[in-house]
Amino acid sequence: MDEPYVHKLFIGKVKQTGKENATDRMDRPWESGIFKNETDEKIWLSKMGFSGDEVADKKNHGGLEKAVFAYPIKHYTFWKEELDSDSIDMGTMGENFAVLEMDEFTVCIGDTYKIGDAIIQVSQPRQPCWKPARRVQVMDFILRIQQSGRTGWYFRVLQEGHVQAGSDMELIERPYPQWSIAACNEVMHVYKDDLRLADDLASCDLLAGNWKRTLQKRLRGQDSNVEKRVFGPNK
Repeated sequence: MDEPYVHKLFIGKVKQTGKENATDRMDRPWESGIFKNETDEKIWLSKMGFSGDEVADKKNHGGLEKAVFAYPIKHYTFWKEELDSDSIDMGTMGENFAVLEMDEFTVCIGDTYKIGDAIIQVSQPRQPCWKPARRVQVMDFILRIQQSGRTGWYFRVLQEGHVQAGSDMELIERPYPQWSIAACNEVMHVYKDDLRLADDLASCDLLAGNWKRTLQKRLRGQDSNVEKRVFGPNK
């Protein structure tokens, strides 16, 4: 298989959009950093993310464990057909990296890559909030993302440095080959009643803390209410 490759790099400022007093909730005002722009320049990648890149909801987005969001380009072919829309394309998910030769089955928690001058490490699958659904105007889009397993994933930054589109990603370490992003998604969204799997995944040292906390609540018999995350103000 060819080397993983960052085909496009996206960064963007927080943007406000929508119409005041709109009857349809999906048309009402909202703000997000999901609207990113492609850049061919070398961009500084710090522990907190790319220089010039912003998030609106700092409680749930961004930070050390969500410094970089990657999404496989090939998924957009699926979404074009699934949503019957030609307008959905690279960048729609709000990704920083539009990647080739990698997906949820070939990427694992703790995978460590060198790209440009930086070193990054896979921290967690993405659990999308309601904002991609608002962007594409499809109410149940987040549920479709989860059910399909086409979630993308986040990186933490181990070594800061400049990064540019068109760069190969050199895999330098894979400590948890058993915990692919696809396997993690199945534990979180499919095999919810399998507490053994939940315990095993929660014990993965390099899994992001928010995923561990969710799994630990499950082990204590506390169900997480996903309604707010999945639908938010859309519904």
